[in-house]
Amino acid sequence: MFKYIFFVFFLLLITNSFASNKEKIITNLNDTRNLNFEFEQNINGKIEKGNCVIEYPKKIYCEYDLSNKKILVSNGKSLIIKTISSYYKYPLDKTPLNLILDKRFLIEKINELSERIIDENYINFTINEKDNEINIFFDADTFNLIGWQNIDIYQNFNITFFSSIKKNEFISKNLFKLPSQN
Repeated sequence: MFKYIFFVFFLLLITNSFASNKEKIITNLNDTRNLNFEFEQNINGKIEKGNCVIEYPKKIYCEYDLSNKKILVSNGKSLIIKTISSYYKYPLDKTPLNLILDKRFLIEKINELSERIIDENYINFTINEKDNEINIFFDADTFNLIGWQNIDIYQNFNITFFSSIKKNEFISKNLFKLPSQN
């Protein structure tokens, strides 16, 4: 019996070590219900930092480390960007986040695309869809989603990278409730 268990374990270990980066990324995405992470965002040279939670499909909540109390929230249908002095509401499907936050879409595209290895640390896929070019980045060791690069809804060049990533944590469903305009 011990030999049988050892053989099965050994076979799984070997099989997993020969799986392609694509397969490992897809398996990891399939196993991910949500992500919590710190981020650094560079929009046309302006750096912003904060914390985000993504829940698949298409929900995101971000608090920025700014004095204007900036938040970004999507409930899967609408996207709100709110500060102390401003409030913007967009249909999510008119933004690149509609594609980025769609795990099934990402998996489908990753299956079709060729990967690019960057500095042996990152795996990149370039997605061209609906007049959007989105570069998605994954960690080459953990196969976690670690960021993206795109042109945002204001036509700004946007680079977002994650750190301190936590997966599949308990999150309140109220987190993605759209804030009122005040």
